[in-house]
Amino acid sequence: MFTNDRIWMGKNDEKRVELLLNKANRHGLITGASGTGKTWTLRAIAEGFSAAGVPVFLADIKGDLSGLCKKGEANENIDGRVTKFGIENWQYTAFPSVFWDVYGENGLQVRATISDMGPLLLSRLMNLSEVQQEVMNVVFKIADDNGLLLIDTKDLKAMLSFVADHSADFKAEYGNLSPQSIASIQRNVVSLETQGADVFFSEPMLDINDLFRTDADGRGVINILHSVRLAQNKTLYATFMLWLMSEIYENLPEVGDLDKPKAVFFIDEAHLLFTDAPKVLLEKIEQVVRLVRSKGVGIYFCTQSPADIPDNVLGQLGNKVQHALRAYTPRDQKAIRAAAESYRPNPAFSTEAAITELATGEALVSFLDEGGAPSIVERCFILPPQSKTGTLDASDRKAEIEGCPLKSKYSELVDNESAYEVLSGRKEEEVAGAQAAKDAAAAEKLAAKEAAAAEKAAAKEAEKKAKTVQRIAGNTSAAAGRAVARSVTKSVFGSSSGVAGSVAQTMLGSIGKEMGGSIIRGLFGTKK
Repeated sequence: MFTNDRIWMGKNDEKRVELLLNKANRHGLITGASGTGKTWTLRAIAEGFSAAGVPVFLADIKGDLSGLCKKGEANENIDGRVTKFGIENWQYTAFPSVFWDVYGENGLQVRATISDMGPLLLSRLMNLSEVQQEVMNVVFKIADDNGLLLIDTKDLKAMLSFVADHSADFKAEYGNLSPQSIASIQRNVVSLETQGADVFFSEPMLDINDLFRTDADGRGVINILHSVRLAQNKTLYATFMLWLMSEIYENLPEVGDLDKPKAVFFIDEAHLLFTDAPKVLLEKIEQVVRLVRSKGVGIYFCTQSPADIPDNVLGQLGNKVQHALRAYTPRDQKAIRAAAESYRPNPAFSTEAAITELATGEALVSFLDEGGAPSIVERCFILPPQSKTGTLDASDRKAEIEGCPLKSKYSELVDNESAYEVLSGRKEEEVAGAQAAKDAAAAEKLAAKEAAAAEKAAAKEAEKKAKTVQRIAGNTSAAAGRAVARSVTKSVFGSSSGVAGSVAQTMLGSIGKEMGGSIIRGLFGTKK
């Protein structure tokens, strides 16, 4: 519940426990074993932020947060707690909500582009080796240098093929690009597509500003990412959350400390972000968490144990709610001791002992005070939610999605020109050019062959005609040779030049000296 710039989170026998709205962007942590009340706490905080006019984004891992869009119903448990807390004017309330889904099945389609995801997160998503990640970095660099947009998976596959085909051309500027590494990345892209990445990597891309909306009454819209299927692919879930945090950090302006956050993001199953993450990625997460509060955004991690969060990140989380932990093993006991030591002690009880004694719905709470310092840890019961508990009916969810004002913006897939289309066009031009060159060479070869054949035929015809002259000349007297030769040559050859003249001269050389000379002089006007 939201009252007087504070979110009333819980109560014990002595006091109310409240989260100061102007300290809410200092991030937070909700921890506890399964079944101890973390989801209830998350709902209560999200409802309080919404009532305060702060937009909220949260991942619905089990599907039981979808009821936030519906008014709650009276039940013995909630009514009993309302009476115990002495809450006046209690009302069950529905909160403005928008459903999102990476797969587009149970909410508005969430999309991102390959270029926007970047080589670091994409390499994490595909679990690439260090060498393969370096190759991926080069592929992105070549795409940038050539003005090639990487939007979807077919763009990435086309780009990888292009780099592989022209690796020799790129070697001098970008270094050696192993064909084996490129082939391995290509196989990983295909594997991603089978997991639904071809749906996620597309346009229109999610506009971060659409997560910062309020309704007509000034209440913050709660953006619910349906993550039941997404969480089954732990790497994709973690990568999506890291991408979302990076988008917020990179696209929002600096605003400093505000009276209330511009938005608050809850990341459930937060341990998935850090499990097996490379050092460079952990450093990026730490950077985002440390600096994004200056953008007016609070990030709240939800997980089972504080030990799931690296110390460098844990130290940035000022507002903490600790539900019960179970000490089944020496490792559990160590984690409980470490969790207890992270709180400012309360002389009224032992924090370490209390962590194992907490009832369901009860928690240890420490929020930042007016001076920005952690308050003394308090043991209290968390307020009940005002919205509907449990999952939302499929028909109600569909109605919410259909009635969302953002539906028209994200419902239609857009396939803009990008690397795939550009490189396909270039390849077609290259193929067409190669075919044209091949056709030209074939035509030239055919023309040369035809010319040689024509010349050979002309020579053969000339030889035939010359023999005719020779035969006629042999039967003609020397005195009449010249006249006959001229007449015969004119009728047979029609000309005394070129190939015919050459052949005639060769053939007539065998005729008698006087007769041959007369004929040649008659034919060519020369004794040679």
